[in-house]
Amino acid sequence: MNRSLEKFYEDLTGATGVDLSSLLPPDIHKEIGHFNVFNIAEVMQGIRKDRTMPYNRRAYYKISLITGRNRAEYADKVIEIEDSALLFGTPKVPYHWLPENLDQKGHFCIFTDEFLVRTKSGVMLDELPIFKSGGYPVFQVSAEEVAELNQIFVKMHRELVSNYAYKYDLLRNYVLELIHYGQKLQPATALYPTHNAAARVSSLFIELLERQFPIESPQQQLSLRTAKDYADRLAVHVNHLNKVLKEQTGKTTTALISGRVTKEAMILLKQTDWTVSEIAWSLGFDEVAHFSNFFKKEAGMAPLKYRA
Repeated sequence: MNRSLEKFYEDLTGATGVDLSSLLPPDIHKEIGHFNVFNIAEVMQGIRKDRTMPYNRRAYYKISLITGRNRAEYADKVIEIEDSALLFGTPKVPYHWLPENLDQKGHFCIFTDEFLVRTKSGVMLDELPIFKSGGYPVFQVSAEEVAELNQIFVKMHRELVSNYAYKYDLLRNYVLELIHYGQKLQPATALYPTHNAAARVSSLFIELLERQFPIESPQQQLSLRTAKDYADRLAVHVNHLNKVLKEQTGKTTTALISGRVTKEAMILLKQTDWTVSEIAWSLGFDEVAHFSNFFKKEAGMAPLKYRA
């Protein structure tokens, strides 16, 4: 089990007081990858009033069907949910799902990319529209849709504790069913982007930009930092890349890079105890002063003030 998953179970057992063995599938070590499913009402019932679920990075995927008043917090946006929603969490995009009351119902499942590697379809999760950065990760769903989705999760719960020899193959199918359900809820433009040359260059740039993140340790440093770095990697002239991105996004190459670096800086300042110097170095700044000036220009305040 990877460290992120261990931390998830540590936090869950710490918040609920439930023994770890009761949370894990009985045959967890027999399966490549990891999968588990939870009933939200049961989890919320066990959480002590003085505890909240943690805000952290994840190295696993999560699909949640939640009914209740909630708020989804991302580095650059906040989504308010008044009733029911289907949420897709990816390791690429750190987020915090904050219940605004304890009257929560629904389910969530967690799984690693290795869990789906064994499907015959050869699913590459990060290539799916539902998990692409900048996509649509939260969908408000109707009562009818909640009923349909709930049945999928009920089958997951039932199958996970069964003795069926091929139950994990069946569970993979249920996960894929949820993924396809979410993708059908997306706007058509998100599922079927245009394929002209300019759109392709823009798409490849965004993909390359996102591959630089997340920064997971103070020893990791961005390998691509400037517009020329990205142009060289994409084998296009830097002026051409800038022209394409300006047409496609309304922003220059440098502005897009700066925006994403700022977003990562905000995440690291809020979610880690790294020093400002460590964060600056990992984001490609040789001098702390240069990073501080950059962050103040982009975010409107000094790094330490933002962290406070």
